[in-house]
Amino acid sequence: MKLTEKLAVLADAAKYDASCSSSGGRKRDSRGSDGIGSTGGMGICHAYAPDGRCISLLKVLLTNFCIYDCAYCINRRSSNVRRARFTVDEIVRLTMDFYRRNYIEGLFLSSGIIQTSDYTMEMLVEVARRLRVEERFRGYIHLKTIPDASPELLAAAGRWADRLSINVEMPTESGLNALAPEKDAGDIRRSMGRLRLGIDEARAEKKAPRFAPAGQSTQMIVGADAASDRDVLETSSTLYASYRLRRVYFSAFSPIPDASRALPLRPPPLLREHRLYQADWLMRFYGFDVGEIAPPGQSGMLDLDIDPKLAWALRHREKFPVDLNTADREMLLRVPGLGARTVQKLLVMRRHRRLRYDDLVRLRVAMGKVAPFIVTLDHRPRADVDSRLIRAAAARPPAQADLFGH
Repeated sequence: MKLTEKLAVLADAAKYDASCSSSGGRKRDSRGSDGIGSTGGMGICHAYAPDGRCISLLKVLLTNFCIYDCAYCINRRSSNVRRARFTVDEIVRLTMDFYRRNYIEGLFLSSGIIQTSDYTMEMLVEVARRLRVEERFRGYIHLKTIPDASPELLAAAGRWADRLSINVEMPTESGLNALAPEKDAGDIRRSMGRLRLGIDEARAEKKAPRFAPAGQSTQMIVGADAASDRDVLETSSTLYASYRLRRVYFSAFSPIPDASRALPLRPPPLLREHRLYQADWLMRFYGFDVGEIAPPGQSGMLDLDIDPKLAWALRHREKFPVDLNTADREMLLRVPGLGARTVQKLLVMRRHRRLRYDDLVRLRVAMGKVAPFIVTLDHRPRADVDSRLIRAAAARPPAQADLFGH
C-alpha cells in the first residue's frame, strides 16, 4: 500500500477520537466512508489552546488493526474495514514533511492494539522519541497511551509527549463490561493514576525530568449504552477530582457498518454531546455541581432545547432577577448569557460607576437571554414573563428585548 493510501485510511480511522478537540470535520459516520480523513484534509485536524489559538495537528492512527473486539469501535477485531499500518519511519517522515511545510504544528498519534499492549506502546513512544531526539521536533505531541502498558513505557511516553490521554471509553463500568469486556476499568484508572503522579512530581520539583507538561485528558462515548447524562457528568466530575485531568471529551456514538446487536439502532443526537460540553464547562469554570445541572429524581437527561445554565435558572426563578450592581461574582456567573469574561468586565466597570442596560449592549451580550434575569440602573424585567416565554425566546431570540421589560 502506498503511503498516501495508508494516510487516507488511518486518518479517517482516527476521526472518532475527540480527545484532541478536533473540530470542523465531516459527519462522524463511517457508513460509506470515503477515507478522506478527520477534516477532509488528509488527517489535518484542529485543536484549540486555552488562549483560543487554533493549532493544526496531524491526527492519525499508527494502525487500525486491533486485537480487541469492542462493540462500538469501527476498528474492532471483527470489523470488515480496510486495514493499514504505518512503520515508525513513515510516521516520523510524514510528521516532519508536514511540519517543515508549515501544514501542521503538532502530532496526535493513537493506535489499535497489535500483538500486545507493550509492543504497541513501544512503537508509539519510539515515534515521539525519534521526533524529539533525532529530528529536533519542537512541535506539540499528544500520545494516546495504552492502559495496561508497563509503567516504564508510560514514563517514557511522558518524557517525550506534551500531553497523554487514556480513554475511559464508557461512562459506567457496567457499560464497559457489556460493550468492551476485554478491557478493564481498573487498568484504566491505575494508568491514569500513574500519569497523575508523574505529572505532579514533575511540577513539584524544578529539576525533575519533563513529564507531559500539558497534562492528561480522556474521552468517553455517549449514547452507546443506557447511561444518562447525569451518569456521564458524575463520572466526569470524579475523573477531574481524582486525576486532575485537563479535559474530559465526549463523543456521541456514531453509526458503524455491521454494528453489533448490543448497540442502539439509532445514534444519539449530536446536540446531546454539545449540551454535555456546556455542562462540563459549568462545572469547571462556573461553580456548578452535577446535582444542580442534572437534579436527582428527574430523568437524568439534559434539556436539548435550552442550554443547562438557562435550564437551571428556570428551575430557580426565586433567585432572579439579579442586580448587576450589587451581586457577587458567584451569582453573576449563574446568570444565563453572562460568560466568565463578561462577568469580569462588569466587576471592573462597576468599581467606577453604576451599570446600565447599554453597558451590556456595548459588551455584545445576548440581551434576549440575559434581560429576564437582571436588574440594572435603568432596567427591570417585567414580572409577568413566565418560563415558557423565556424558553421560546431562547430557542428563537426576539427582535427586541422590550418583551422582557426594557
